[in-house]
Amino acid sequence: MDRPLRFTPRRDAGLYAYERSLAHAGFRRVAGVDEAGRGACAGPLVVGAVILPSGRRGLIEGLTDSKLLTPARREEIYAEVVARAEAWSAIVIPCHDIDRIGVHRCNITGMRRALAALPVRPDYVLSDGFRVPGLDVPGLPVIKGDRVAACVAAASVVAKVTRDRIMVDLHERFPAYGFDVHKGYVTREHSAALSEHGPCLEHRFSYVNVDRALRASERRAPADEPFPAPLAEPELR
Repeated sequence: MDRPLRFTPRRDAGLYAYERSLAHAGFRRVAGVDEAGRGACAGPLVVGAVILPSGRRGLIEGLTDSKLLTPARREEIYAEVVARAEAWSAIVIPCHDIDRIGVHRCNITGMRRALAALPVRPDYVLSDGFRVPGLDVPGLPVIKGDRVAACVAAASVVAKVTRDRIMVDLHERFPAYGFDVHKGYVTREHSAALSEHGPCLEHRFSYVNVDRALRASERRAPADEPFPAPLAEPELR
């Protein structure tokens, strides 16, 4: 269910304005939820959810949208978020589920799962851009929420750092693609690797550029060496 704020904080009111407004309305535990990897063509989608504590303990210097932070600063803020948060979670949605049901449905389902995985129940949910249907608490989608709401910014950092670490690990398995550098997003180097080697099992085969690379690699492959199909994995629930 959705319950809008009685007023929307001004954009210049600071990163904690939404949480302060909701606290005045009686919502003490405000969860932020955000994703990382939506625009990538390889690797998982990761959704983070965070409830920051009220008062000074919840104030994290330098907290902002994870995309605006350097990798080193993201790691530092991640450590502060998980140390200070009243509750946090990270849900990893593999690439084959994105191929099966689509990235948007995976995103919404992942947000619900990340919120359900929190060890305490939130009183209110702020989501980055998308409404999250099916919640049993009120919520509000916030445009560019990771830049205007502290809990959403914290969730974006948790999601981004978790996913980046996964992509660095995937580089060890698939070193030809440079996952440790571009993290599965479409770059000139990534596109060149796709053209040269074809996709690997961690690519999203429903994406146009990956499908194009797959077809090209199949045309080049000898008849007795077919390109391997993605491995079967448990379904997303």
